[in-house]
Amino acid sequence: MASGQGFADEHDPRRVIKSETLYEGRIWNVVSDAFTLSGGDGDVLVRDYISHPGAVAIVALDDQDRVLLLKQYRQPARMSLWEVPAGLLDVEGEDFVAAAARELAEEADLTAGRWDVLVDFFNSPGSSSEAIRIYLARDLADVPEDERHTRTEEEAEIEHLWVDLEEAVAAILSGRVHNPSAVAGILAAAQAARSGFTGLRPADAPWPEHPSQRSELPVRADADR
Repeated sequence: MASGQGFADEHDPRRVIKSETLYEGRIWNVVSDAFTLSGGDGDVLVRDYISHPGAVAIVALDDQDRVLLLKQYRQPARMSLWEVPAGLLDVEGEDFVAAAARELAEEADLTAGRWDVLVDFFNSPGSSSEAIRIYLARDLADVPEDERHTRTEEEAEIEHLWVDLEEAVAAILSGRVHNPSAVAGILAAAQAARSGFTGLRPADAPWPEHPSQRSELPVRADADR
């Protein structure tokens, strides 16, 4: 049995026979792909999935080792969830870090002087192309009141709460926090804190898993191909 040292997910696209858009939504589409597995001459498989533009999330950590949580209502879950600031990568050509900074300002009224990459993940790789990058934001400062974003719809009800990082970890492990970006980001931040945040990737580290960086995946499947 291999030790697992140096193992990594790998870029491994398969031959697509046909791809069509089944549903065009306001933010994401539902796509159906017909493809073959290794070798390209086996049975044709068909899988339907959400074609998603991807997202960024931010663990904002202050100088007291507190993480900022946002309480926001989510209709599909029928719950109000404690989350970290996050948002879609739906502005064409926007830099990933710039998008994270924009979301931090819009949802939390904060800026950050230090950015690092905490973790990258696929939210639900069996049903969606959504790739999420979570940043660690430090050296925080308030956005001036006259420059703050006006939050609307569900965001208008956002509540803010500063929680000690280890307390946030305990809330996750006890089953009180369920948002995937909050779970992954807070656990990653707690682990990184144990080594003084050494070894984190820089904010501009490559992100080849994002749809815009992968030639075989459209950011949005707006037309059949």
